[in-house]
Amino acid sequence: MAESAQQRRATVFGGTGFLGRAVVKRLEAEGAVVRVAARNPHAGARPAGVETVAADLRDGDSVARAVADADWVVNAVGLYREGRGETFQAVHVEGARRVAKAAAQGSAEALVHISGIGADPASESPYVRARAAGEAAVREAFPEATILRPSVLFGPEDSFTNSLARIAKATPVFPLFGDGSTRLQPVFVEDAATAVTRALARPEARGRTYELGGKVYSYRALIELLLHQIEITRPLLPLPFVLWEAQARLLSPLPRAPITRDQIALMRQDNVADPELPGFAELGLEPAAVEDILPRYLGTSGS
Repeated sequence: MAESAQQRRATVFGGTGFLGRAVVKRLEAEGAVVRVAARNPHAGARPAGVETVAADLRDGDSVARAVADADWVVNAVGLYREGRGETFQAVHVEGARRVAKAAAQGSAEALVHISGIGADPASESPYVRARAAGEAAVREAFPEATILRPSVLFGPEDSFTNSLARIAKATPVFPLFGDGSTRLQPVFVEDAATAVTRALARPEARGRTYELGGKVYSYRALIELLLHQIEITRPLLPLPFVLWEAQARLLSPLPRAPITRDQIALMRQDNVADPELPGFAELGLEPAAVEDILPRYLGTSGS
């Protein structure tokens, strides 16, 4: 039987991020007393009445203070490219370990750790390997933690569909990764946030790993869908991965390189949920399709 969020105290690490903001709003709407823990907790808008606290995943004392008296803890901190002293190891492994350890030593009944679909210690992607190592660290420190592995997130202010739309508007052709056949299962951010709250509230979810995938699309089909929505016609140009890798090597010295070798490695393989693992259905959810949500936030633009 699910527990009520009413008057539960919940600490959300990364509560100022894309997914974190949605989780905070969902928890607050369901009656939880929410605390946002982040290095810059005052960044961005948040619901009135939500507490904020400064916490750095590199500082165990600040993490412990952030989870003090929390019934529920969510780690939604994500790092998608290394730089400026931030590494996948520091954030996804050591930082995740500190959060889980502090939650275990405190009063937390439930911990939800956000990972990613296909987390694999043998992956060629350092990001994916770190995600897998982080899961192991969390399990060691808090065995009853619930691990959620969403596919790429989309929604207003995302860095996925909005970036693709900007590329489409700025270039005469749209380059594809390979032949565009890589499969993805984009997840609407609000569905992911609801999955978090349900995992927190359901004792049967504790100790389990869920892979959260929406409708399956090829990369080419996603681009065609997006171009249709913004009313732009662009030829789709397949580019071999070796050319993408050469470009990534060339641009890698830049502080904010537009493409990284790690991102290319991720696009070499399908990003779809493992049918052997529980997912949205086991949490009582049916995820929205991309075509149902895009019209809500991507305006049209003729070209």
